[in-house]
Amino acid sequence: MKFKLIALALASATCLAAHAQTEVQWWHSMTAVNGEWVNDLAKDFNAKQKDYKIVPTFKGTYDESMTAAVAAFRAGNAPHILQVFEVGTATMMASKNAIVPVAQVMKDAGQKFDPKAYISAVAGYYTAPNGQMLSFPFNSSTTVFYYNKDAFKAAGLDPEKAPSSWPEVALAAAKLKASGHKCPLTLAWQGWTQLESFSAWHNVEFATKGNGLGGMDARMKVDSPLHVRHIDNLANMAKQGLFVYKGRNNVPEPTFVSGECAMITTSSGFYGNVKKNAKFAFGLAPLPYYPDVPGSPQNTVIGGASLWVMAGKKAEEYKGVAAFFNYVSSPEVQSASHKRTGYLPITTAAFELTEKSGFYKQNPGTEVAVNQMIRKTTDKSRGIRLGNYVQIRAIEDEELEQVWGGKKTAKEALDAIVKRGNELLVRFEKANKKG
Repeated sequence: MKFKLIALALASATCLAAHAQTEVQWWHSMTAVNGEWVNDLAKDFNAKQKDYKIVPTFKGTYDESMTAAVAAFRAGNAPHILQVFEVGTATMMASKNAIVPVAQVMKDAGQKFDPKAYISAVAGYYTAPNGQMLSFPFNSSTTVFYYNKDAFKAAGLDPEKAPSSWPEVALAAAKLKASGHKCPLTLAWQGWTQLESFSAWHNVEFATKGNGLGGMDARMKVDSPLHVRHIDNLANMAKQGLFVYKGRNNVPEPTFVSGECAMITTSSGFYGNVKKNAKFAFGLAPLPYYPDVPGSPQNTVIGGASLWVMAGKKAEEYKGVAAFFNYVSSPEVQSASHKRTGYLPITTAAFELTEKSGFYKQNPGTEVAVNQMIRKTTDKSRGIRLGNYVQIRAIEDEELEQVWGGKKTAKEALDAIVKRGNELLVRFEKANKKG
């Protein structure tokens, strides 16, 4: 009897081992409403099958999670999937030994994978010069303009008409201030919205070599007369209290949700937060532009992040990664994610499904991000992919803060961004030529 019990126990243990789930670690940087979305995606995928278990873990801000992943990779315990924001793309592409191209992961796992199914502006950004897709588009976004309709109405402005040009933004801000608003306009992700997207939207160079997509020897170009004019205009608005600087990255966003600031330029991925938490009517509109600039508005550039697959894992674990990516990219999941968050539907099928559902008609403005991204691109507007880009963004923040604080002129700050940025680009180019 004793031996029978031992045999049964061993058989049971063997059976459990055979059906043990393969865990897939996923490091991400999503917080609040978008953090809930990430957790729900993992829960839903885990519930739909029993072979794999996606374990999402918040690892801090985008730059913090990248730093943590580099350290983890060197220590031999990197996650399977790492969410990396778009400014880290060139750095990840150069880290050939640390990553496995997503196209290869999907192919090896026997999953169908067609890069042509993805919106070209999205897929192209994460594709190597040889045509191989390196990372999986996930929370792709672009910059849009949000405004408080209730505040517009109180200021005597048309709540159904967002300002379309920068001169109109200044006029609206003046009326908002006159009606008692202490923060008419603020800016989140200021380097992304006011230099990077601004450049593409006006079809002017942000950097040479097609903004870095054409080679590692790219150099900064944000010292043009148009860039100087725009930053100078914002500086004048800051002096008059029409634009109020509220901090770096997405730190200013809560000031819009609370109603403190009436207008903001930020990510389309902010939509879910506003929809859930704002206690006022709000609108989404395209980015403002300068109508006298030939070729504007053009198209905005990609933001958000993609999912990179880290090297050194087991074949079965990569199968789990591929199965999850297959699930995430299905039209139904993509469409639901797009509606919930404001991030772009990454496939044409998901966009068509959303359109057919009547979502854009029922929620005016939600189509803005998609329309801005699917316009035909030029060499100046396809995207921005520069080495040491995380550090360049920090330089943009530092120098623009000097302008808003009245310590530097627009020209002085932009000249400094070009000089300091180019030093980092040269360093990146040299390091990767050696490698």
